[in-house]
Amino acid sequence: MPTIHLPERCGVMLLQDCTLFPHGGLPLHIFEPRYCKMLEDALEGDCFFAVARMTRKKETHPSKCVAPVGTIGLVRASREREDGTSQLLLHGVMRIRFNTWHDDRDYPFADIEPLVSFFTPENQSKAAMQTLRGAVEDAIHSLPEEVQAGVFSLLDRADDPALMTDIVCQQFIHEPDLRQRLLEMESIGERIPIICDYLAKASAAAEG
Repeated sequence: MPTIHLPERCGVMLLQDCTLFPHGGLPLHIFEPRYCKMLEDALEGDCFFAVARMTRKKETHPSKCVAPVGTIGLVRASREREDGTSQLLLHGVMRIRFNTWHDDRDYPFADIEPLVSFFTPENQSKAAMQTLRGAVEDAIHSLPEEVQAGVFSLLDRADDPALMTDIVCQQFIHEPDLRQRLLEMESIGERIPIICDYLAKASAAAEG
């Protein structure tokens, strides 16, 4: 990911109650004409577009109905169907903040800037990762062994707390408002206790 050059502006897909985290995958069915055009432009260019969560049920101008932070994604696979619609997989790359929205395209289009996560103090990052992994282990201990093995293989990929929190959020956090809140938090250290608390409550509810 560090070698990927992100664009300064991109097309944006506006979705209800949908939040994509970096390193997560989002399957999409593109059927609206404006988004078909957005995908066409993306595939002819750098293959990037962003996903933004709508804050209102009725779409208005993006500046009034879109959360300030979303995720830019890279089209990893796309298949156009005979009717002009497309099936694709969008791979989350990085949190972004939406700045200026432009009205000169057939689809939502915005200036963006990267939103960089941080963890302080750095010497406590490994302990924080162990705490988060322990919370996940407690939450899935009653699941079949093959399911647990799949989860642990994902966590084993994480060599830093930013990646681990994003993997856990993408896979285990299901409340739309909380997902958006965690996406907007720049401090990884602040995310971890919130995630652990959610996992503990979800596990207790499932058992009780």
